[in-house]
Amino acid sequence: MSAAHHTVAEIAERFGLTFHGDGARVIDGVGTLAGASSSQLSFLSNSKYSAQLTTTHAGVVVLREENLAECPTAALVARDPYVAYAKIAALFERLPASPAGIHASAVVHPSARVAPTASIGPCCVIEADAAIEEGAVLGPHCIVGAGCVIGAQSRLVARVTLVTRVTLGKRVIVHPGAVIGSDGFGLAFDRDHWIKLPQLGGVRIGDDCEIGANTTIDRGALEDTVLEEDVRLDNQIQIAHNVHIGAHTAMAGCAAVAGSAKIGRYCMIGGNAGVLGHLELADRVTITAKSLVTHSIREPGEYSSGVPLQENRLWRRNAARFKHLDEFARRLSALEKDSNND
Repeated sequence: MSAAHHTVAEIAERFGLTFHGDGARVIDGVGTLAGASSSQLSFLSNSKYSAQLTTTHAGVVVLREENLAECPTAALVARDPYVAYAKIAALFERLPASPAGIHASAVVHPSARVAPTASIGPCCVIEADAAIEEGAVLGPHCIVGAGCVIGAQSRLVARVTLVTRVTLGKRVIVHPGAVIGSDGFGLAFDRDHWIKLPQLGGVRIGDDCEIGANTTIDRGALEDTVLEEDVRLDNQIQIAHNVHIGAHTAMAGCAAVAGSAKIGRYCMIGGNAGVLGHLELADRVTITAKSLVTHSIREPGEYSSGVPLQENRLWRRNAARFKHLDEFARRLSALEKDSNND
């Protein structure tokens, strides 16, 4: 894989940015403000790194107009430097080529349909009636269960398992170890033992979604579990059966959503946060890290729960006081009542 080379002027024209300084400078990679070399591009989007701008050795920096005067090198001016950097950095991403065709070690059921331009890697298994669309890539050791569909240009990086009745849209990326379409946790207690409820639904994932490593998404009990387009899930997330996640929502690592919850569009769920079952979150709701959502949220905004980190002795003291919170509230109410009677 040969390295990509682009001049500053070429990058500016391609992404609709204004450049200042040496437009002929050749850029072959990206780096941080502190570590980038003269042939690399960096960016400044967070003001706490402004001090690093004046001493950077980067060949070009993506920044806002207000930071231009402090830049000692070529600059690309963007309204949102972080978004601009994300787009530019893709020029320098070096992904291994995935040749079209089916590897000799793969096992493909005769009823499965694999497009000629798809790439099926070593030791993959594609079961009955599955469909792999044009340009899709399956890395090594992926399993595509019966009736699953992988949309055009989607990529299963490695060791991904689609269990059954899973449909991926176009350009979906699924990272190693993810399991999609496994049984939901549906049980009924009959006197002295559990009875397993059949999981008869599937999973539908929209275009341009990304599923992190070791994330699990259960298929629905009756209807499908649904991720609308451009949903981004980090690593080690649990999505239970019949959950519905709206378009453009992002969830950080180790978050969990219980069964039949409905998450709106453009939501952000912080790391290790939890949403209880059958709740609804409105569009544009942000849940901060480690929060537990115990009731539906009807209005957009930022929501938090939990106790911030404290020195241990202070935490133990406050925890002991918390046990008396109801007593304190009753005493305060009684004092207020006496005060009003005076």
